[in-house]
Amino acid sequence: MSEREKAMHLLEVIDDEKMVYVVGILENLTGFANIPNEETVSAIAEGNDRLDAGTGQRFEGTTEDFFQRLLEE
Repeated sequence: MSEREKAMHLLEVIDDEKMVYVVGILENLTGFANIPNEETVSAIAEGNDRLDAGTGQRFEGTTEDFFQRLLEE
């Protein structure tokens, strides 16, 4: 049995809850993890448009800092 055949067999027996991890590994191995989806591309474009128009704000810091700032507002 080839490695590909073994992998295909294992995919058939992995439950849906664990499949998310398998997909993540496969995306990283193939480079697809770095391709943003349409929603992400749209959100980045919207943010850039707001910055260009002077109506947006750029935040520099950690995610934890950002959420702390949101909670304080």
